[in-house]
Amino acid sequence: MGLIGAKAIVVIDGGAPRTLTPGQKTAEGVVLIATEKDAASFEIDGQKRSLPMGRAYSAAPREGRQNITLAADARGHFVTMGTINGGSVRFLVDTGATFVSLSASEARRLGISYLQGQRGQLQTANGLTGAYRIKLDTVRVGDIQINNVDAVVTESDTMGVTLLGMSFLNRMEMKRDGQSMTLTRRF
Repeated sequence: MGLIGAKAIVVIDGGAPRTLTPGQKTAEGVVLIATEKDAASFEIDGQKRSLPMGRAYSAAPREGRQNITLAADARGHFVTMGTINGGSVRFLVDTGATFVSLSASEARRLGISYLQGQRGQLQTANGLTGAYRIKLDTVRVGDIQINNVDAVVTESDTMGVTLLGMSFLNRMEMKRDGQSMTLTRRF
């Protein structure tokens, strides 16, 4: 996610951001090797990986493990890093959103050709906006990857975060326990 001197701020398996120093190994087995101007080198799954800031690495799902536990932020929201079509995004879990929803600028950053989608209007918390209904090849959070996910791209760039809506969440069993939420893939 970011760099502070020789330290890297990372999110692993959708957990809370944490700071690693060079040589430090996490419980998940990730080791920070070194940092550079705008990238960091890690040992992940026994291999060296160099990741530019904002880039995610997704390992193959571990056998039998199709869940992720998220921690609530100070406002009680569940925010996590994930990927859309392989590109890194910051998600806000939103059970009130029918679809995975992202702004036009985020879709362009991810290389998504949303203008070929079905054009319509969408009522958001900020009012009525133009939107395009599309299908995403993949949406991934932690070890959970869902293919062929319905989504909307809004013309308004006021969202500030990508909403992880019910088109993804309805394929999960969701269990909330205080300040944590566990998503387990159902199908």
